[in-house]
Amino acid sequence: MDWQGQKLSEQLMQIMLLAFAVGAFATGYVIGSFQMMMLIYAGGVVLTTLITVPNWPFYNRHQLNWLDPSEAEKHPKPQVQQHISSSSKKKSSKK
Repeated sequence: MDWQGQKLSEQLMQIMLLAFAVGAFATGYVIGSFQMMMLIYAGGVVLTTLITVPNWPFYNRHQLNWLDPSEAEKHPKPQVQQHISSSSKKKSSKK
């Protein structure tokens, strides 16, 4: 999944969960059934999961262009220098 696909997936998840929550609450309120409200919301969560979690093709519209291996060899990875600190503790002076 590319970066734009991740953003789209996140937005779809938020919109769908909110829509199912509002719809489930309204239906449960009108019918007067907490159980029906929970079933509708649980179905919405399952449907949202099936739409947003798998790596569907519409989440891969903007492919990432990786560096060619031969080009990567020309530009080596920078080395991180570690500073080794010697034990330079302050000695307490006795007065």
